[in-house]
Amino acid sequence: MDNILNSTPPKDLLFDVDGLQFSAQAWGNPDDLPVIALHGWLDNSASFYALAVLLKKVYIVAIDMAGHGLTEHRKTSLPYNIWEDVPEIFAIADQLGWKKFALLGHSRGAIVSALAAGTFPERISHLALIEGLLPEFKANEDAPKQLASSIEGMKSLSSKKLTVYPDIASAIKVRERGMFPLSNAAAKALTERGIKKVDRGYQWSTDQRLMVPSSVKFLPEQMAAFIQQIKCPIYLVLAKEGMPMLFPNYLNAVKKFPNIKISMLPGGHHLHMEQEVADVAAIFNPFFAHRK
Repeated sequence: MDNILNSTPPKDLLFDVDGLQFSAQAWGNPDDLPVIALHGWLDNSASFYALAVLLKKVYIVAIDMAGHGLTEHRKTSLPYNIWEDVPEIFAIADQLGWKKFALLGHSRGAIVSALAAGTFPERISHLALIEGLLPEFKANEDAPKQLASSIEGMKSLSSKKLTVYPDIASAIKVRERGMFPLSNAAAKALTERGIKKVDRGYQWSTDQRLMVPSSVKFLPEQMAAFIQQIKCPIYLVLAKEGMPMLFPNYLNAVKKFPNIKISMLPGGHHLHMEQEVADVAAIFNPFFAHRK
């Protein structure tokens, strides 16, 4: 990974979407294929620091999605529902002057990418997904419980206190041991962009409302409708120790969509940030190189 650490640093970008300031990082030549990269839940744009420098002939704008990283928190008292990210993506693309562009998404960002590509299929040229496509579904009869859980979750936030870490190194160690274990280098990249200085040390900058359950969950048939609307090529990279291990029926579920090409690689959920990153790049480089 030495070539990654010694590579040219990304360019910082800012966007204003309806009064909300979004931060982003850009890698590559603006004359190459335009790509918007969307990170996973509680991550940030540093999620792509290792992969972006290995991708060829692309211009990657990796966004800190609303409530993550250096981007501002949404100015509402509501939870973060996944469909709200979709118009923000296209607003940023419009500001970049991109009528058509590719999407590169990891985990939650991959789900949002699929929703975006199904909503305005004529605007998306490629859909490259890592460890994400299908959200967690709920049955019809669970809708009232889901809304109640969301409302109660919002109410409970006022009584929760954020952990204060004495130094950044302590926060990095915690990030290494998260829901999906990370190497020190990957944890360091995400932590340094996802933490803020406070009086007694450091706290996560992430909006705590991201921890609250969504008001409503998609039904399988609804998500399938979005995927079936997608017109561009779709490539999904899965990790053997990632989603297929966490959800045993995951692979069978995504195989129901014949328009999706799937590759399974060794590694965990953040394989695009770890030693498997070169293998991920080897898949996406020819994928992005193919143009209609």
